Amino acid sequence: MLLRAYAIGIFPMAEARNDPELYWIDPELRGILQLEGFHIPASLRKTVRQCLAGKAPFYRVTCDQAFEAVVRGCATPAPGRQQTWINDTIFDLCRQLFVMGHAHSVEVWLGDELVGGLYGVSLGGAFFGESMFSRATDASKVALVHLVARLRHGGYRLLDTQFVTQHLARFGTIEIPREEYRQKLSAALAVPAVFYGLVPDSVVLDSLSAGAGSTA
Repeated sequence: MLLRAYAIGIFPMAEARNDPELYWIDPELRGILQLEGFHIPASLRKTVRQCLAGKAPFYRVTCDQAFEAVVRGCATPAPGRQQTWINDTIFDLCRQLFVMGHAHSVEVWLGDELVGGLYGVSLGGAFFGESMFSRATDASKVALVHLVARLRHGGYRLLDTQFVTQHLARFGTIEIPREEYRQKLSAALAVPAVFYGLVPDSVVLDSLSAGAGSTA
């Protein structure tokens, strides 16, 4: 049922972390991050390159190695985010989707500590970004760069962000009307994309070059 909901443009949320109920959301305006128009600030490009070169801050990035820990990190209140919408029901459903191969995580490590990451749902050539968290400078942004690199490499056509935040707008996220979103979603679902957990550094570096339109 959850996969069918995503396929028609609906996604679940809870009012609060401790609220057991699910609400199905179908916003009039939908946020999407344009994969071919991904903007990466110059300072973040420098950070990602330093990480790939093993220089400080040396964040190590993995995929699908700590899915549950990433979802827990996203569900944990943090400064500026006192409430989260990920309740136990959503956690369990996402865990099942991960086992089925329809959910993925990107993890950012500093040494052996998980300091950031994101997760989302994959269906055809559409990736539905669910949430991200950060406990160190730029950790979630580094995760986003690596996610986009993998989606571009795997042939994805749509990165759904649900809504547009100030944080996501810096990377080229835009709002489109519901009907336009459904058209893009339908086209993306027909694409047999592949989520690559492991990619060569060159794939990430190519993504940095493609997203070099911003110098902020």
